Amino acid sequence: MKQIKSCPNCDQKNFTTQIKCTDHTVSKASFTLSQCTSCELIFTNPRPAEKELGTYYKSEEYISHTNNKKGWFNKLYQLARKINIKSKLNIIGNLKGELLEIGSGTGDLLNACKKVGWSVKGVEPNLTARNNAKQNFGLDLFETLEQAKIEDKSQDTIMMWHVLEHVPNLKEITQKINNLLNDSGKLIIAVPNHESLDAKYYKQHWAAYDVPRHLLHFNKKSMANTLKNAGFEIINIKPMTIDSFYVSMLSEKIRSGNKNPIKAITIGMTSNIYSFLFNKEYSSLIYIAKKRL
Repeated sequence: MKQIKSCPNCDQKNFTTQIKCTDHTVSKASFTLSQCTSCELIFTNPRPAEKELGTYYKSEEYISHTNNKKGWFNKLYQLARKINIKSKLNIIGNLKGELLEIGSGTGDLLNACKKVGWSVKGVEPNLTARNNAKQNFGLDLFETLEQAKIEDKSQDTIMMWHVLEHVPNLKEITQKINNLLNDSGKLIIAVPNHESLDAKYYKQHWAAYDVPRHLLHFNKKSMANTLKNAGFEIINIKPMTIDSFYVSMLSEKIRSGNKNPIKAITIGMTSNIYSFLFNKEYSSLIYIAKKRL
Protein backbone atom coordinates (compact mmCIF):
# COMPACT_ATOMS: atom_id res chain seq x y z
CA MET A 1 0.00 0.00 0.00
CA LYS A 2 1.08 3.57 -0.71
CA GLN A 3 0.64 6.16 2.02
CA ILE A 4 -0.37 9.58 0.66
CA LYS A 5 1.46 12.32 2.57
CA SER A 6 0.22 15.37 0.66
CA CYS A 7 -3.00 16.23 -1.14
CA PRO A 8 -2.99 14.81 -4.72
CA ASN A 9 -4.47 18.10 -5.89
CA CYS A 10 -2.99 21.02 -3.94
CA ASP A 11 -0.02 19.37 -2.14
CA GLN A 12 -1.24 20.62 1.22
CA LYS A 13 -0.22 18.25 4.02
CA ASN A 14 -3.05 18.81 6.49
CA PHE A 15 -5.95 16.41 6.15
CA THR A 16 -8.41 14.58 8.35
CA THR A 17 -9.84 11.07 8.37
CA GLN A 18 -13.27 11.33 6.76
CA ILE A 19 -14.68 7.80 6.69
CA LYS A 20 -13.69 4.14 6.39
CA CYS A 21 -15.15 1.93 3.66
CA THR A 22 -14.87 -1.71 2.61
CA ASP A 23 -14.08 -3.06 -0.84
CA HIS A 24 -17.13 -5.28 -1.36
CA THR A 25 -16.26 -6.14 -4.98
CA VAL A 26 -12.86 -7.85 -4.83
CA SER A 27 -10.65 -7.81 -1.75
CA LYS A 28 -13.13 -7.26 1.13
CA ALA A 29 -10.40 -5.10 2.68
CA SER A 30 -11.05 -1.85 4.56
CA PHE A 31 -9.80 1.52 3.27
CA THR A 32 -9.61 4.95 4.88
CA LEU A 33 -10.66 8.14 3.12
CA SER A 34 -8.77 11.31 4.01
CA GLN A 35 -9.95 14.86 3.28
CA CYS A 36 -7.72 17.81 2.50
CA THR A 37 -8.50 20.70 4.85
CA SER A 38 -7.71 23.21 2.11
CA CYS A 39 -9.29 22.15 -1.22
CA GLU A 40 -11.68 19.55 0.33
CA LEU A 41 -10.58 16.74 -1.99
CA ILE A 42 -11.19 13.33 -0.41
CA PHE A 43 -8.76 10.58 -1.36
CA THR A 44 -8.30 6.90 -0.55
CA ASN A 45 -5.35 6.71 1.83
CA PRO A 46 -3.37 4.51 1.91
CA ARG A 47 -4.10 3.14 -1.54
CA PRO A 48 -2.72 0.25 -3.60
CA ALA A 49 0.52 0.85 -5.48
CA GLU A 50 -0.10 1.77 -9.10
CA LYS A 51 1.13 -1.60 -10.40
CA GLU A 52 -1.39 -3.35 -8.12
CA LEU A 53 -4.48 -1.33 -9.06
CA GLY A 54 -5.44 -3.59 -11.97
CA THR A 55 -6.08 -6.54 -9.66
CA TYR A 56 -8.95 -4.66 -7.99
CA TYR A 57 -10.88 -4.53 -11.28
CA LYS A 58 -10.84 -8.30 -11.83
CA SER A 59 -14.44 -9.11 -11.02
CA GLU A 60 -17.48 -10.12 -13.06
CA GLU A 61 -19.42 -7.60 -10.97
CA TYR A 62 -17.45 -4.73 -12.54
CA ILE A 63 -19.91 -4.44 -15.42
CA SER A 64 -18.64 -1.21 -16.98
CA HIS A 65 -15.89 -3.30 -18.61
CA THR A 66 -18.35 -5.81 -20.09
CA ASN A 67 -21.58 -6.02 -22.07
CA ASN A 68 -23.05 -8.58 -19.70
CA LYS A 69 -26.85 -8.80 -20.05
CA LYS A 70 -27.44 -11.76 -17.71
CA GLY A 71 -29.85 -11.04 -14.85
CA TRP A 72 -32.28 -8.18 -14.37
CA PHE A 73 -29.72 -5.80 -12.87
CA ASN A 74 -27.26 -6.13 -15.76
CA LYS A 75 -30.12 -5.69 -18.23
CA LEU A 76 -31.20 -2.58 -16.36
CA TYR A 77 -27.63 -1.26 -16.42
CA GLN A 78 -27.37 -1.77 -20.19
CA LEU A 79 -30.70 0.02 -20.69
CA ALA A 80 -29.52 2.92 -18.52
CA ARG A 81 -26.29 3.02 -20.54
CA LYS A 82 -28.29 3.50 -23.77
CA ILE A 83 -30.38 6.27 -22.21
CA ASN A 84 -27.22 7.92 -20.90
CA ILE A 85 -25.58 7.85 -24.33
CA LYS A 86 -28.40 9.97 -25.78
CA SER A 87 -28.15 12.55 -23.02
CA LYS A 88 -24.35 12.61 -23.28
CA LEU A 89 -24.53 13.27 -27.01
CA ASN A 90 -26.70 16.30 -26.27
CA ILE A 91 -24.09 17.60 -23.83
CA ILE A 92 -21.22 16.95 -26.25
CA GLY A 93 -23.08 19.03 -28.81
CA ASN A 94 -23.24 19.30 -32.57
CA LEU A 95 -19.74 20.62 -33.15
CA LYS A 96 -17.80 18.05 -35.17
CA GLY A 97 -14.05 17.63 -35.04
CA GLU A 98 -11.44 15.74 -33.05
CA LEU A 99 -12.78 14.00 -29.96
CA LEU A 100 -10.82 12.07 -27.35
CA GLU A 101 -12.41 9.91 -24.68
CA ILE A 102 -10.21 8.85 -21.78
CA GLY A 103 -11.67 5.76 -20.18
CA SER A 104 -13.77 4.51 -23.09
CA GLY A 105 -14.89 1.26 -21.47
CA THR A 106 -16.50 -0.95 -24.10
CA GLY A 107 -16.70 1.93 -26.59
CA ASP A 108 -20.47 2.47 -26.68
CA LEU A 109 -20.38 6.25 -26.36
CA LEU A 110 -17.33 6.65 -28.58
CA ASN A 111 -19.08 4.64 -31.29
CA ALA A 112 -22.16 6.86 -30.99
CA CYS A 113 -19.96 9.95 -31.37
CA LYS A 114 -18.32 8.44 -34.44
CA LYS A 115 -21.73 7.77 -36.00
CA VAL A 116 -22.76 11.43 -35.73
CA GLY A 117 -19.58 12.66 -37.39
CA TRP A 118 -16.82 13.04 -34.82
CA SER A 119 -13.28 11.88 -35.56
CA VAL A 120 -12.70 9.78 -32.45
CA LYS A 121 -9.85 8.37 -30.39
CA GLY A 122 -10.24 6.39 -27.19
CA VAL A 123 -8.05 5.27 -24.31
CA GLU A 124 -8.99 2.28 -22.15
CA PRO A 125 -6.55 0.41 -19.87
CA ASN A 126 -8.72 -2.70 -19.45
CA LEU A 127 -8.00 -5.41 -22.03
CA THR A 128 -11.46 -7.01 -21.81
CA ALA A 129 -13.15 -3.67 -22.46
CA ARG A 130 -10.81 -2.91 -25.39
CA ASN A 131 -11.57 -6.30 -26.92
CA ASN A 132 -15.30 -5.67 -26.58
CA ALA A 133 -14.93 -2.28 -28.29
CA LYS A 134 -13.02 -3.92 -31.15
CA GLN A 135 -15.44 -6.82 -31.54
CA ASN A 136 -18.67 -4.82 -31.25
CA PHE A 137 -17.77 -1.55 -32.96
CA GLY A 138 -14.47 -2.01 -34.76
CA LEU A 139 -12.85 0.55 -32.46
CA ASP A 140 -9.12 0.28 -31.84
CA LEU A 141 -8.68 1.75 -28.38
CA PHE A 142 -5.28 2.60 -26.93
CA GLU A 143 -4.17 1.15 -23.62
CA THR A 144 -2.52 4.40 -22.51
CA LEU A 145 -2.63 8.05 -23.47
CA GLU A 146 1.06 7.88 -24.39
CA GLN A 147 0.39 5.11 -26.92
CA ALA A 148 -2.22 7.28 -28.64
CA LYS A 149 0.51 9.81 -29.62
CA ILE A 150 -1.88 12.74 -29.83
CA GLU A 151 -0.48 16.12 -30.84
CA ASP A 152 -0.79 19.08 -28.47
CA LYS A 153 -3.73 21.42 -29.07
CA SER A 154 -5.27 18.98 -31.56
CA GLN A 155 -8.48 18.03 -29.75
CA ASP A 156 -11.80 19.88 -29.94
CA THR A 157 -13.41 17.89 -27.12
CA ILE A 158 -11.94 15.68 -24.40
CA MET A 159 -14.23 13.72 -22.14
CA MET A 160 -13.90 11.54 -19.05
CA TRP A 161 -17.12 9.91 -17.86
CA HIS A 162 -16.63 8.50 -14.37
CA VAL A 163 -12.90 8.16 -14.94
CA LEU A 164 -11.09 10.97 -13.11
CA GLU A 165 -11.90 9.40 -9.74
CA HIS A 166 -9.81 6.38 -10.81
CA VAL A 167 -6.57 8.10 -11.81
CA PRO A 168 -3.49 7.82 -9.56
CA ASN A 169 -1.79 10.88 -11.11
CA LEU A 170 -4.35 13.69 -10.89
CA LYS A 171 -2.16 16.71 -11.64
CA GLU A 172 -0.27 14.94 -14.40
CA ILE A 173 -3.39 13.83 -16.29
CA THR A 174 -5.24 17.16 -15.98
CA GLN A 175 -2.21 19.06 -17.21
CA LYS A 176 -1.81 16.62 -20.11
CA ILE A 177 -5.46 17.18 -21.04
CA ASN A 178 -4.85 20.94 -21.06
CA ASN A 179 -1.95 20.42 -23.45
CA LEU A 180 -3.98 18.25 -25.83
CA LEU A 181 -7.07 20.48 -25.97
CA ASN A 182 -7.09 23.36 -28.42
CA ASP A 183 -7.71 26.87 -27.12
CA SER A 184 -11.41 26.83 -28.01
CA GLY A 185 -11.92 23.21 -26.96
CA LYS A 186 -14.26 21.75 -24.36
CA LEU A 187 -13.51 19.44 -21.45
CA ILE A 188 -16.29 17.24 -20.06
CA ILE A 189 -15.77 15.40 -16.76
CA ALA A 190 -18.38 13.39 -14.85
CA VAL A 191 -17.70 12.17 -11.30
CA PRO A 192 -19.69 11.05 -8.24
CA ASN A 193 -20.54 13.77 -5.73
CA HIS A 194 -20.04 12.88 -2.07
CA GLU A 195 -22.18 15.87 -1.01
CA SER A 196 -25.32 14.27 -2.46
CA LEU A 197 -28.22 13.20 -0.28
CA ASP A 198 -27.81 9.53 -1.20
CA ALA A 199 -24.12 9.72 -0.21
CA LYS A 200 -25.03 11.20 3.16
CA TYR A 201 -27.76 8.60 3.66
CA TYR A 202 -25.64 5.53 2.88
CA LYS A 203 -22.42 6.91 4.45
CA GLN A 204 -19.69 4.22 4.41
CA HIS A 205 -22.00 1.98 2.39
CA TRP A 206 -22.33 4.48 -0.47
CA ALA A 207 -21.37 2.47 -3.54
CA ALA A 208 -19.79 5.42 -5.35
CA TYR A 209 -16.92 5.47 -2.86
CA ASP A 210 -15.99 2.14 -4.52
CA VAL A 211 -12.66 1.76 -2.73
CA PRO A 212 -9.94 1.25 -3.79
CA ARG A 213 -10.86 1.60 -7.48
CA HIS A 214 -11.98 5.16 -6.75
CA LEU A 215 -8.86 6.91 -5.51
CA LEU A 216 -10.36 10.42 -5.55
CA HIS A 217 -13.71 11.69 -4.29
CA PHE A 218 -14.90 15.12 -5.42
CA ASN A 219 -17.34 17.81 -4.43
CA LYS A 220 -17.87 21.07 -6.33
CA LYS A 221 -15.12 22.92 -4.47
CA SER A 222 -12.45 20.25 -4.95
CA MET A 223 -13.33 19.83 -8.63
CA ALA A 224 -13.21 23.60 -9.23
CA ASN A 225 -9.83 23.72 -7.50
CA THR A 226 -8.52 20.75 -9.49
CA LEU A 227 -9.52 22.28 -12.81
CA LYS A 228 -8.24 25.73 -11.87
CA ASN A 229 -4.84 24.28 -10.99
CA ALA A 230 -4.72 22.67 -14.43
CA GLY A 231 -5.61 25.90 -16.24
CA PHE A 232 -9.36 25.40 -16.70
CA GLU A 233 -12.51 27.21 -15.62
CA ILE A 234 -15.90 25.57 -15.19
CA ILE A 235 -18.56 27.02 -17.49
CA ASN A 236 -21.45 24.71 -16.59
CA ILE A 237 -22.44 21.93 -14.19
CA LYS A 238 -25.15 19.42 -15.08
CA PRO A 239 -26.66 16.52 -13.11
CA MET A 240 -26.63 12.83 -13.97
CA THR A 241 -30.01 12.05 -12.43
CA ILE A 242 -30.07 8.38 -13.41
CA ASP A 243 -26.95 7.69 -11.33
CA SER A 244 -28.76 8.10 -8.01
CA PHE A 245 -30.94 5.05 -8.74
CA TYR A 246 -28.06 2.84 -9.88
CA VAL A 247 -25.81 3.87 -6.98
CA SER A 248 -28.65 3.43 -4.47
CA MET A 249 -29.27 -0.14 -5.64
CA LEU A 250 -25.58 -0.98 -5.26
CA SER A 251 -25.51 0.75 -1.90
CA GLU A 252 -28.52 -1.24 -0.68
CA LYS A 253 -26.74 -4.45 -1.63
CA ILE A 254 -23.63 -3.36 0.26
CA ARG A 255 -25.63 -2.43 3.35
CA SER A 256 -28.15 -5.27 3.49
CA GLY A 257 -27.01 -7.91 0.99
CA ASN A 258 -30.02 -7.21 -1.23
CA LYS A 259 -30.50 -4.53 -3.89
CA ASN A 260 -34.00 -3.71 -2.52
CA PRO A 261 -35.10 -2.01 -5.76
CA ILE A 262 -38.18 -0.33 -4.30
CA LYS A 263 -36.25 1.27 -1.45
CA ALA A 264 -33.32 2.12 -3.75
CA ILE A 265 -35.65 3.84 -6.21
CA THR A 266 -37.21 5.76 -3.33
CA ILE A 267 -33.82 6.96 -2.07
CA GLY A 268 -32.66 7.80 -5.59
CA MET A 269 -35.82 9.75 -6.35
CA THR A 270 -35.66 11.57 -3.01
CA SER A 271 -32.03 12.53 -3.66
CA ASN A 272 -32.91 13.93 -7.09
CA ILE A 273 -35.97 15.85 -5.89
CA TYR A 274 -34.07 17.31 -2.94
CA SER A 275 -31.23 18.34 -5.23
CA PHE A 276 -33.60 19.94 -7.72
CA LEU A 277 -35.51 21.89 -5.09
CA PHE A 278 -32.71 22.95 -2.77
CA ASN A 279 -28.98 22.46 -3.26
CA LYS A 280 -28.24 20.94 -6.70
CA GLU A 281 -25.98 18.33 -5.06
CA TYR A 282 -26.90 15.40 -7.30
CA SER A 283 -25.40 11.91 -6.93
CA SER A 284 -23.15 12.54 -9.95
CA LEU A 285 -22.23 15.82 -11.61
CA ILE A 286 -21.00 16.68 -15.09
CA TYR A 287 -18.48 19.52 -15.22
CA ILE A 288 -18.05 21.32 -18.53
CA ALA A 289 -14.90 23.43 -18.65
CA LYS A 290 -12.76 25.48 -21.00
CA LYS A 291 -9.18 26.71 -20.89
CA ARG A 292 -8.35 29.89 -19.01
CA LEU A 293 -6.53 31.92 -21.65
